[in-house]
Amino acid sequence: MRSVQLVQSWPVDHAAAAVVRGDGTVAATGGEPHRVFELASVTKLLSAYAALIALEEGAIELDQPAGPDGSTVHHLLAHTSGLAFDSERVQAEPGTRRIYSNTGFAVLAETIAAACEMPFAEYLREAVCVPLGLVATELRGSAGAGAVSTAAELAVFAGELLNPSLIARETYESATTVHFPGLDGVLPGYGIQRPNDWGLGLELRAHKQPHWTGTRSSPRTFGHFGQSGTFLWVDPDARLAAVALTDRPFGEWAKECWPAFTDAVLEER
Repeated sequence: MRSVQLVQSWPVDHAAAAVVRGDGTVAATGGEPHRVFELASVTKLLSAYAALIALEEGAIELDQPAGPDGSTVHHLLAHTSGLAFDSERVQAEPGTRRIYSNTGFAVLAETIAAACEMPFAEYLREAVCVPLGLVATELRGSAGAGAVSTAAELAVFAGELLNPSLIARETYESATTVHFPGLDGVLPGYGIQRPNDWGLGLELRAHKQPHWTGTRSSPRTFGHFGQSGTFLWVDPDARLAAVALTDRPFGEWAKECWPAFTDAVLEER
């Protein structure tokens, strides 16, 4: 796929990309697929998947209290707990606003760690990384932004997001549909979205504009991008997923390059 080679023209020092087909096989790679990059908020996809596994195991429950008064695991996963972006300040009543929160994911990780009686990083490794054979993928910091990985390994994870094997189809369908619909909120880097749809830890493309995916992306597209210059999206309608990792912080360059890359991938499929 010629589209994947676009990453080599991006204004970054190092980049890697991969496109994954609906059956989980890798269609193409570009750049440095085995280089380890900081994921920033793409970490949330891994952490959310670990949380979904914990839910299925019965270690935690969606309606279990966690976070501020009135907040639950459900609110934390869907960024509706009311917690601020990066502090313990409560900015809204649970379920009333979509406030994207790293702190919320930290509380979620603490809740899972307490329930499973092990550090969350260890639970993530055992629940997600080991079954998928991810050896370079590691949570080194916060559950919201502290993981590292390679494009090659995130392509494996993207295959799981296309065809789940670690969670039940019912859980997957729930995670990839909007929770607490109709809530407005800020999508970091792109401003207020009305509404700002989110699944269970997964950002939903829906009809957001502007957005970091492409003009050809279906509304059912989901995934996440990170401030370290990284993203992973899954388009269920196109039966494709893509990963791109760089070592340049998100900025105007990404707003220009990422949608063009995504549209080229979808056009070439």
